[in-house]
Amino acid sequence: MSLAAFLKLVEIRTKIASFTPFVLGNLYLFYHYSNFNILNFLLLFFSLLCVDMGTTAVNNYQDFIRAQKKQGYNYEEHNAVVNFNLRKRDVKIIISLLFFLAVVSGLLLYKNTDVIVLIIGVSSFIIGILYTSGPVPISRTPLGEIFSGFTMGFFITFLSIYVHKLDLVDLVINSNLLIAKLKYIEIIKIFIYSLPLIFGIANIMLANNICDIEDDLENKRFTLPIYISRSKSLKLFRLLYYFSYFSILIAVLIKILPTVSMLSLLSILKVEQNLKRFEKHQSKKDTFILSVKNFVIINYFTAITLVIAIIF
Repeated sequence: MSLAAFLKLVEIRTKIASFTPFVLGNLYLFYHYSNFNILNFLLLFFSLLCVDMGTTAVNNYQDFIRAQKKQGYNYEEHNAVVNFNLRKRDVKIIISLLFFLAVVSGLLLYKNTDVIVLIIGVSSFIIGILYTSGPVPISRTPLGEIFSGFTMGFFITFLSIYVHKLDLVDLVINSNLLIAKLKYIEIIKIFIYSLPLIFGIANIMLANNICDIEDDLENKRFTLPIYISRSKSLKLFRLLYYFSYFSILIAVLIKILPTVSMLSLLSILKVEQNLKRFEKHQSKKDTFILSVKNFVIINYFTAITLVIAIIF
């Protein structure tokens, strides 16, 4: 398998969705705490990357196996298995290798941290597998946006912080009881901080499904837009961006984000332009990328303001 085919199979350009929560999580760490462990940082990054690439490869393979419609942009050009005429055996080997590397690096991270990392890691791994495979993959149901948004937007952000600051959660065995001690205020703050990531990732999934309504119907993928209609899906798409900006405002007001992060609200001007373009025409080829651009615009505006606050 050529490098170009591999990169297409794992859709390397889409890894921004998992890399961004990792970046934002570490910026939160630098802004609020002083802890940093370079080994944990590298192990988590490598494990996340392998899981994300493996899950994407499984998704492309499952689309190839299950597809009933054999033409159209999403199948002929977007699917790497078809585009590069890949052998099933080679694809399975790549998927197995990626998940093996993810498990090894994840276990090394667990050994260097605690059981909370193992629990979240295993849960995320299982969700990732069920998201793209099994009798009814999550991605083929109306729950895809919820699972992808929460798992990637919150879990990755939280783990990126937690592997450096292990006292956020503590499990204690007392007699026959397993007691979880949580710094719940800190965890709630991290959750509020991660909301633009959760909503943005959910919107990437939603945009993808809106663009694929016709193809999904033919391929029996009953996603959220098919259940609630295209028009209501577009309204939800817009609302999730507004919720993102509202959460940033709340985060500044309660001191989760620095005051300078108010500047990130200005990004709504560009996001609004992209929204109008997507509402006029939904196409995997031409306008789906706008959901990714909006995700980057909102969250990296916030990231830049955090860097400014950390430096100055």
